[in-house]
Amino acid sequence: MSRITMTADEVAQTRVVLSELAERYPSPESQEFLDEADLIAHDVPRRIRKALREFRLFEPAGALLIVSGWPVDDERIGPTPAHWKEHGPGNDTRQEELLLVLLSALLGDPIAWSTQQDGRVVHDLLPIRGHEHEQVGTGSEELITWHVEDAFHPYRGDYLGMMCLRNDDRVPTTFAPISKVELSAAQRAVLASPHFVIRPDNSHLPRNRGNANGRSPAEEALVEKAYRKIEQMCASPERIPVFFGDPGTPYVRMDPYFMDSPEDPEARATFEELQRRVDAALEDCVLEPGDICFIDNYQAVHGRKPFKARYDGRDRWLKRINVVRDLRKSREARVSATSRVLY
Repeated sequence: MSRITMTADEVAQTRVVLSELAERYPSPESQEFLDEADLIAHDVPRRIRKALREFRLFEPAGALLIVSGWPVDDERIGPTPAHWKEHGPGNDTRQEELLLVLLSALLGDPIAWSTQQDGRVVHDLLPIRGHEHEQVGTGSEELITWHVEDAFHPYRGDYLGMMCLRNDDRVPTTFAPISKVELSAAQRAVLASPHFVIRPDNSHLPRNRGNANGRSPAEEALVEKAYRKIEQMCASPERIPVFFGDPGTPYVRMDPYFMDSPEDPEARATFEELQRRVDAALEDCVLEPGDICFIDNYQAVHGRKPFKARYDGRDRWLKRINVVRDLRKSREARVSATSRVLY
C-alpha cells in the first residue's frame, strides 16, 4: 500500500483544471469528456501523474495506491443520498467525479456496465434502505466478502477506483494483495487450472436494475440482451482458473461468495487453503474524505466491514469507477469503438 498526498499548490492547480472542465463539458459522463480525459489528465500536477504512471507500469506488489489531500466541501456535496438514483439539487459532486475520471484516465480507460447503476461510468456507493443484508456495495449490515471486482466477467476492470466523500463512522474497506499469500508451486499450479466457476454478483442482477429513462429503444434492447447474458452466466458459468499470468507471481480472479466448491478434491482443498491465507493477509483501510484509492484488480482482493446505516444524510458515501488497460478487447460488447458502456 502506498500513498501520495496533494500539496496546497497541487490542489490549487487541479482546481483550475476542474473549473475549466465544468464549463466545457455538461457532465463527467459525457462522451466528449471521456474521449478527451486521458489528454486532459496531463494537466494534473506532474508528481501525481508520476505516482499513477509508476503504479500502472511497475505493478507494485502492494497493489493499492491512495491519492489523498483533496478537500471535499461537505456542504457543497450535500447529504448522502438515499439511493444512487436520487441525487438532488443539493448534491454537487461534479468536481470529485471529474477528478476521479481524470486520475483514472492515467491508468487506462474508464468503463461502465449497462447492468450496473443505469450504465454510469461513476457509481455511488452508499447504503440503501432494504439492502442492509445484501452482498452489494449498497448494503451495510452484511460483510462484503473479499473479492476481485466483477471477477465473473472476462472484461472486468484492471483497476478499481474509489473516492471517499464521507465516512463519519470510519467504515473500513478490507484489502489483501495476493503477493502476501504464500503458496507452493504445486498449489499455484492447481489454482491455475480451470476447476472453478464464478457467477455474477448481485449488483448485476435484474432485480437491481435502474430504469429506461433517457434510453432509446435500441439501447434498451441492448440492455435486455446484457441481462440475458447475465442470466446465462448464472445458469451455466464457464470453468476458469483463479490464478493466471506468471506462475511465480500470478494474477488472481476470484469471488468466493459467488463461487461453487470445486468438484475435484485437490482443487477444493487448495482453494480452501487459499481462502484461509487470504483471510490471514486481510487488512483494514479506512478512507477519509478526499482520499482516492486505486486497487490493482489483477493483484488484490477487497471487501468492506459491516456497519449500521442511519439514513440521516451522514452515512458513508464513496464514488466508484472501473478502469481497463485495453478497451479494444471488449469491442464486441460495446456499440462503438469509443463507447465505454459494456452490454
